[in-house]
Amino acid sequence: MSADTTTTGINLTSGAAEKVAALLAQEGRDDLSLRVAVQPGGCSGLRYQLYFDDRSLDGDTVAAFGSVKVVTDKMSTPYLMGATIDFVDTIQKQGFTIDNPNAQGSCACGDSFN
Repeated sequence: MSADTTTTGINLTSGAAEKVAALLAQEGRDDLSLRVAVQPGGCSGLRYQLYFDDRSLDGDTVAAFGSVKVVTDKMSTPYLMGATIDFVDTIQKQGFTIDNPNAQGSCACGDSFN
């Protein structure tokens, strides 16, 4: 099962791509992709999941950002079209953020949307 490769859909900022590449280097793995998924749950109905994955699922959408591959499954892809993943490192917050134009509303924590 091969994944479809596309350059449309989800976007990864250069800062986020650098952070993902650094995390992969720490792991010593070059066979992992950053999987972004939408799952039921959270206070607004849907929540994001970001994790490293070595699997290739049927219907996956793959986007390459330098050496980093971002993978979304076929169910999550429509929810993530045009979304931008960034990495924030400030006094107040550190971590990945998702700016999703498809989200009609989100909860205060920013981890879920509807």
